[in-house]
Amino acid sequence: MLTRREFIQAQMAGMAILICKPPRLAGGQSSSPQKPLPWTHYVRISGHSLGRDTVDQIIKDVQETHVFGIETDNDVEGRYESFLDPTEKLQAIKAVAERAHAIGNYAFVYVAGFECITGNAANVAHSLYKDHPDWVQRKITGEPALFGGGVAFWVARGDEDVWVTPFVPEWRKIYMEHVRQIAATGIDGIYVDIPYWMTHFKGWETSWSSFDKYTVAEFKRQTGIDAMTQLKLGDFSDANFRRWVDFRIASITDFMKEVGESMKSVNPNSVTIAEIYPGIEFWAPRFGSDVYQLYDVIDLIAHEYNWEGAGFRASDKTAVDWQHWMIGMYSFRAFAGEKPTWMLSYSWDGAKGISPGEEMQNLFASQLVAGTNCWDVAGHVMSGSNDIAMRKKIFAWIEQHDQSFYNTRTPIHPLGVYFSPRTRDYFCDDFLASYLGLMSLAMHSHREFQIVTPRTLSDFRGPALVLPDARCLSEAELDALESYAKSAGCLIVTGQSGHCDETGAARPSNLLHQSLGIHDLEQKSSSDSSPKYVYLPDCPGRAYWQALNKEFNQATARGKASGQTFQSLRRDFDRNVIEPLHLEPEVEVAASPFVVGQTARVDGKIHVFLFNFKGLEAKKISKQIPERNVEISFPASAGSKVLVLPFLGQARELPVERKGDRIRAVIPAVDKAAVAWLE
Repeated sequence: MLTRREFIQAQMAGMAILICKPPRLAGGQSSSPQKPLPWTHYVRISGHSLGRDTVDQIIKDVQETHVFGIETDNDVEGRYESFLDPTEKLQAIKAVAERAHAIGNYAFVYVAGFECITGNAANVAHSLYKDHPDWVQRKITGEPALFGGGVAFWVARGDEDVWVTPFVPEWRKIYMEHVRQIAATGIDGIYVDIPYWMTHFKGWETSWSSFDKYTVAEFKRQTGIDAMTQLKLGDFSDANFRRWVDFRIASITDFMKEVGESMKSVNPNSVTIAEIYPGIEFWAPRFGSDVYQLYDVIDLIAHEYNWEGAGFRASDKTAVDWQHWMIGMYSFRAFAGEKPTWMLSYSWDGAKGISPGEEMQNLFASQLVAGTNCWDVAGHVMSGSNDIAMRKKIFAWIEQHDQSFYNTRTPIHPLGVYFSPRTRDYFCDDFLASYLGLMSLAMHSHREFQIVTPRTLSDFRGPALVLPDARCLSEAELDALESYAKSAGCLIVTGQSGHCDETGAARPSNLLHQSLGIHDLEQKSSSDSSPKYVYLPDCPGRAYWQALNKEFNQATARGKASGQTFQSLRRDFDRNVIEPLHLEPEVEVAASPFVVGQTARVDGKIHVFLFNFKGLEAKKISKQIPERNVEISFPASAGSKVLVLPFLGQARELPVERKGDRIRAVIPAVDKAAVAWLE
């Protein structure tokens, strides 16, 4: 698929397409059994430049490379010319949809969110900014979100690039009418690219836009606060600024909800997709696009996942980056619930001495283990491939095994780790370090985990739930936590969890502590034989994450972790916190901390998904050190034989040892990834 950026640079010379094939029935087609989830859960994505005369060749190419699906890129909303008159592009969308459906495929179309470009703006009579300067987002100083060529690689010399505020009634009415017109073509979905407040171009990072008249007026109407004079920009101790942060997130969430509703009003079976690169980190509140909130109102998200200071491509990732990356994807899956999660991510961008095929394998192996869908691209754009032969190989293999990776994963007996969206918004650094560290502690001990959110808290049934410095808790969350603790679940309370309400305001007293009976600041647990809480004010997750950042990269490159502080901290946490709770796991895994994954039930069978990044080094080494002799112990009552499916390999049965009520198997080597299960 061409990105909007490529499309602009090509001067509207082409469109792009991402093809998704449903199960085929005849003529050399797949005979795989009917899949239990919608087609969006099984996509294998890549992009292709589209012209009206190239559709047949595109269909041939995607069939040869096992791409599953069709996305057309002709961006009605993001080019001012087609924003004024979308007729020609709508005809193209209709033609592609009809051609896709004729061969049993699905199609969806790319459009921009708030960005709109006028080509060669200086030499045309009309541009968006010339015609409607009041539509544009602004800094608090009044500077408009108006840019020219060079601001980003997708904005050509002479172009006008502007970012519109979603509160302009006229613009929004036109935008939604276009959405309905697109839906009327029969297309199966609309893909909205980066619906953000402009805070990501140079000089705008801390602007917390938008301060245009429409947005300021709407904020005043909703809150009674004058954003121009009554908030301290960037100061999270200011309640009015926190309201501004909340408002900006709600604005984009509501906009995307209306996009979905507008499309489904014409085409109820269509899907709404948002491309988002903020993830679980601070970029989410700053850009206003919170994937946790968005998953509640649209059908799926394509994550162009990145965070400050991280390795953007697989070839750039350190060991800590791989760990962070996996936690991010597991978080997205927890946010999504039964909805799919697509990953628009990048493996390699021409770095010398690095194998693009190996990096593609690393990237896709990690995504499959996390249960997310793969998207093959060339470099850092959204189309092409770094290694087309490797794409064919990987996508053909995924096609044969997709139900193992994408069918619903049901928790068995997990340790819960709580993700608090409001705490992330207002106390991001402290919360995130604690959350990443506690997730890493669970993953490095190879315990079954479940990420729990405010939406899923009341349904959590695991034996223990960890609160990673979750400072901002609403009364509804507090009630659910108290109910959980009273029903024989144990809360592991760390840091200042419960100190604030959901608005970020400090409570006079900690209601969570009161409900549990925590009366001092010393580390302690309740005295019951089955304690209802463990209190750890020093936040072990944060200490563990700090140790990983200091030591993990070097240890992973060596393939050895003995004597490291992070190993000592993990042993202490297991011995002093987890073991006294007698949390007997259903499945036991023995492997190094360089192997991470997930245990869950899939189609009624216990599965263990494993990803190995031992020995990988950023910009140096793209082939792992195999992890030897991974031991897995299952409950014997759940089955009698153990099978393993190595990444890009064939399933085989493993020798087993039965002892008492356990059945044990050893995987001789995990290269990049594997999944083992009991039947």
